Amino acid sequence: MIIFPAIDIKGGNCVRLLKGNFKKITKYKKSPVEQANFFFNLGFNNIHIVDLDGALEGKLVNKTIIKEICKNNKIKIQLGGGVRSLKSVEELLNLGIDKVIVGSAAVENIQFLKDACKEYKNKIVLSVDVRKNFLAVSGWKTQTNILASEFVKKIESFGVSRIIYTDINKDGTKTGPNIKDTLNLSKLTNIPVVISGGISSIDDIKFIKKKHENINGIVVGKALYDGNINIEKLSTLI
Repeated sequence: MIIFPAIDIKGGNCVRLLKGNFKKITKYKKSPVEQANFFFNLGFNNIHIVDLDGALEGKLVNKTIIKEICKNNKIKIQLGGGVRSLKSVEELLNLGIDKVIVGSAAVENIQFLKDACKEYKNKIVLSVDVRKNFLAVSGWKTQTNILASEFVKKIESFGVSRIIYTDINKDGTKTGPNIKDTLNLSKLTNIPVVISGGISSIDDIKFIKKKHENINGIVVGKALYDGNINIEKLSTLI
């Protein structure tokens, strides 16, 4: 199981949001580049990065920062935020990104997801961002009437590398992840699933590792930044 420390970038800074609300934002001291190197030096070779500005604008915004992080070619980065075209996917892969996360564009245009998976085999990650079982898009600002479970069934054969399941109402709360719904979703597909949102302690992570039924990884964000999880202890679970 892969542990992904998370870096959310907005305005050139490392930030965390509460339940995806851009008005409830916490900024942290380390720059995204410093934070990535800090994680890597502790043994985390896989990092989850979201360009929040990109998610809002529908295009890659923090390219310079991402390019700088990618200079360390030993870090495997899965990155999303504003990926809306095959050209954007190619640009990110050329920068050195390991896997490209698509969310809104995949939901709004399922053919785009299919084409991306065909063109860039084993490089496309689907972000399934959910409020009460229904998908949200456009930086989580727009709620759809599409059930996550139904959408995942439709894309089973496309060749998606992994699915990141985020319960938006858990994200940034440090109240514990939505393990039940993530496990339920994982049973609907053979695609590896990564759980995201609400991780509060090392105990959460240990429990998920035991109940891993197709859970391929865990994204850890705010609990790391706020010190609820000791990162040195976390590194022993890699």
